[in-house]
Amino acid sequence: MAKALSESQDAEIVAVASRSREKADLFGQTWNISHCYGNYESLVADPDVDVVYIATPHNLHYENMLMCLNAGKHVLCEKAFTLNAQQAEKCIGLAREKGLFLMEAMWMRFFPAMGQVRTWLQEGRIGDIHLLQADFCLNIPFDANHRLYDLQLGGGALLDLGIYPLSIASMILGQPQSIQSYAHVGRTGVDELDTMLFAYDVGASAVLSCSLQVYKPREAFIMGTDGYIKIHNIFFKPDRLTLHLNGQEPSIIDLPYESNGYIHEINEVHACLRDKKTESPLMPLDETLAIMRLMDGLREKWGVSYPEEK
Repeated sequence: MAKALSESQDAEIVAVASRSREKADLFGQTWNISHCYGNYESLVADPDVDVVYIATPHNLHYENMLMCLNAGKHVLCEKAFTLNAQQAEKCIGLAREKGLFLMEAMWMRFFPAMGQVRTWLQEGRIGDIHLLQADFCLNIPFDANHRLYDLQLGGGALLDLGIYPLSIASMILGQPQSIQSYAHVGRTGVDELDTMLFAYDVGASAVLSCSLQVYKPREAFIMGTDGYIKIHNIFFKPDRLTLHLNGQEPSIIDLPYESNGYIHEINEVHACLRDKKTESPLMPLDETLAIMRLMDGLREKWGVSYPEEK
């Protein structure tokens, strides 16, 4: 994010905060940041800061967002937005009450390739959508001290990885009418392997998976009556699409992203602020909340809860 911000024509990195002044100073020296703070309170009190990007562990997003919003700052917060829907609802309510911009940093939504996918779907290029398949599976060796295996930090496959296939399913098909799912819960109490089958009242299904245990190519397929769209490397810098229409040779389209990819969500934040919008139409807060509620329901079925919820 710092690299992309340093290359943005709209943005300037004014300040950075860490849990220690030493870490903040080191980061500040690397990216030529003038104000470096050893606590978050000092950053949100800085009058030169307009927008705060939150990239702390999941369990801190809620209190970090409330602090920023109460200080009158616009906020771009990493996914997962919060630990649960109750926290998300409070943050969204506060932002709307104060008239501040707030957005979940679901970066894949803002890549040029994803814009092309939305255009093709709006044009009906592949007909009626009947099946979506999306997977985000990594093989991360077990380490009880790793944040993804730490329940205290909101670890697990769902919040960190599963939210991506859930988000693309939401973007394309909306909210499911029925859900079947399975999760393997590991020795530290986090979900390590999740499989989900969603059904929609339009006659479509979504088959989704995420894992900390096995690797699988990070791809998505959107299948319709007239063909399919393949999104290559969907959950990590998508820049290639395959459009295969029935009876035709598949077309492979390259849509390069700028910088390291983060620039596109930065541009969205600034475009919204220029237009005096407090929400992004590409990542609406109501949709963020609906996805959080969906994840709450999945975790409840799996018996996964975080210390803050007990």
